[in-house]
Amino acid sequence: MKFGVALPYGSARSTAKLCQTAEAAGWDGCFMGDAIWCEDPMIALAAAAMVTQRIRLGTMIIPMPLRRPWKIASESVALDRLSDGRLILGLGAGAVWMGWQSFPDEVTDTRLRAEMLDESIDILTLLYQRKPFDYAGKHFHLKLTLLDEMHYPPRPVQQPRIPLWVVGIWQRPKSMQRVLKCDGVLLEKRDAAGQAADVTPADVRAVHSFVQAERTLTSPFDIVMQGKIAHLAPAQQQDVLLEWQAAGATWWIENLIGLSESEATTFLQAGAPQLK
Repeated sequence: MKFGVALPYGSARSTAKLCQTAEAAGWDGCFMGDAIWCEDPMIALAAAAMVTQRIRLGTMIIPMPLRRPWKIASESVALDRLSDGRLILGLGAGAVWMGWQSFPDEVTDTRLRAEMLDESIDILTLLYQRKPFDYAGKHFHLKLTLLDEMHYPPRPVQQPRIPLWVVGIWQRPKSMQRVLKCDGVLLEKRDAAGQAADVTPADVRAVHSFVQAERTLTSPFDIVMQGKIAHLAPAQQQDVLLEWQAAGATWWIENLIGLSESEATTFLQAGAPQLK
């Protein structure tokens, strides 16, 4: 199991410092959130890429209905190459409650946002191949056969594509089919009323079995769990993490959102968990 952190929203300079601290303390990954209006996480991670050498850098998550997939493709290729292949792209349909009411032109319908996310995953995968193609979706249309290949940006360092993690809601069929097209799942669950429910190790085992049986891609696949366990005693932390690992989780992401830069720095300096 690898260990990462979801960093607080903040400046690009702060992000770079925190990622540098995390790498020195043995963490495996630093991930940035994205909102409808905030300091751009791709620029923040580019700053981090310039002062780190090993740690994975990623987004959790880019709300794809707010972004043109070809713009994310060009930004992510630049960041992947800048970091020598350390980028992970976390994608989702977006959290409408995070200020979308202030931008009434944006698409808020759940079904339409899911469609836009699906098309974005398809388009990103195709663009990373640096080959001509045409795409006729409901929301996005491309005719790269009309564009001279000399104008294409280079392929990313990571092949066959930059790893894509996507939010997956267990056991919703459409959501889990989307997961099968990607390289990792940010696992969530809903109760009968549609409200957020706790994911259990049993759910992780079921998802692991589902992916093993249904996924046709041969690239590695991550099951990503996230939350807060820093308040627990070390022995309790070990118990929680070992249970997730045994169930099939490959990453634990500690949520530091809401902490000050100073608080996050102190936490990171204590080092990543060491499973016994």
